[in-house]
Amino acid sequence: MNDIQTKTKIVATLGPSSSDYGTIKKLVESGVTMFRINTSHGTKQEHKEKIKFIRDIEKELNKNIPILIDLQGPKIRVGQIPEPIAIKKGEEVILEHTKEIRNGIIPVDYEGIANDVKIGEKILLDDGKIGLKVTKVCNNQVHTIVEHGSLIKPRKGINLPGAQASLEAVTSQDKEFIKFAIEEKVEYLALSFVRKAEDVKCARYYTKAYGDIAIPIIAKIEKPQAVENLEEIVLEADGIMVARGDLGIEMSPQEVPIAQKTIIEMTNKHKKPCIVATQMLESMLDEPIPTRAEASDVANAIYDGTDAVMLSGETAAGNYPVEAVKMMALISQTVENSRFLKTDYDVDLIEELNPISQAIASSAVNISKKLGAQGILIFTEKGYTPPIISKLKPSAPIIVVTSSQTTARRLNLYWGIFTYIDKNCNEVLDEALFNKIDDLLITRAGFKKGDDIVIVNSVPKLMTGTINTIRVHKIGENQ
Repeated sequence: MNDIQTKTKIVATLGPSSSDYGTIKKLVESGVTMFRINTSHGTKQEHKEKIKFIRDIEKELNKNIPILIDLQGPKIRVGQIPEPIAIKKGEEVILEHTKEIRNGIIPVDYEGIANDVKIGEKILLDDGKIGLKVTKVCNNQVHTIVEHGSLIKPRKGINLPGAQASLEAVTSQDKEFIKFAIEEKVEYLALSFVRKAEDVKCARYYTKAYGDIAIPIIAKIEKPQAVENLEEIVLEADGIMVARGDLGIEMSPQEVPIAQKTIIEMTNKHKKPCIVATQMLESMLDEPIPTRAEASDVANAIYDGTDAVMLSGETAAGNYPVEAVKMMALISQTVENSRFLKTDYDVDLIEELNPISQAIASSAVNISKKLGAQGILIFTEKGYTPPIISKLKPSAPIIVVTSSQTTARRLNLYWGIFTYIDKNCNEVLDEALFNKIDDLLITRAGFKKGDDIVIVNSVPKLMTGTINTIRVHKIGENQ
């Protein structure tokens, strides 16, 4: 069995099309490396069941699968209407903060909507598919005229371009799901509609209050204010998601590609993981193959240097969830094998990370490149060094051996990293351990006897300590 698939990681969102054990297992077998659970939809019990399925599949397939709990954040949404409502251009639509379902009223879950909009301003629904223009505001109701769009669907997002919505960074629902994520021991939290570093600090306050200050927070960049405050957000967060749906509504569409490249570049500079998301293979909601433009979109995100690409509705609600993952994997493999993908970077050291670890990581990648080594092997407990090596984009895969399941899962979000758990590897690298590692590399990772591996570790203990040693090992030479 060869666990080494694409170096680019694939994140899949679970939903009605992918909520059963069999489908989730097929998604993993097709190339999914991390699952996203969207708290904007579904109940805690439903999410709990999906988490159990993932953990059981993880054991069955001998994988380390991280789970991302995506907090809804201060997102304004259409209420839970019983069925989609047909609209047409020129028709009046009235929005109101209410839970009641009344004829002629579209319920909205944001109490302040009537205070935040003005006559003449636009309101966009469902990633901009529906455009409304405000004509009157009275009695907590917002009267609008339809400019474009045909169908209002339940729980779809609402954007107020230009308006400064008076919403908290972490909502009461978010707090409940932060607690839920910690109780379920998931690997990542995603914080929606981040505008500044203080928003991330606010979320971290609650992770600490609920007992897990260490859970990594992925900041979703989907507001123009976040792009303006990008570096401070990247420094405060543990990773970044380029959430292009809302970003493309609040910004002009032509600005989004430049914003995406800027966000990926900044995230890589600070050695944080990056996920590019939204509408990557959107047509595969209904079709078995993507458009050529979508394939190019995925490819360009990988060329830009993202760690992961994400499927949203394609796997959550589409007709072809497994096919979408297979296509994403095929595009990733093709890009990674092309001459256009830049690898084996040599970058400047950054202040916030240990300079010795950075220097050794850079040397390991350089040695691997010059020797044409087939892999880089790292022993780690906390997972400090592997991300530094990952961000240098080595052409050889990065094999991580750790005693911590949490570390193994979290590192599987990073480009080019493949993790294995061994509880008894924090010892001297002697002949017996070399034989054990060789067996893992051959039977699990697809390496062959005679392959060269660059090993990075600490001494005297392999895992617990700052890395200080590089050696080159030929698989099987001790046998």
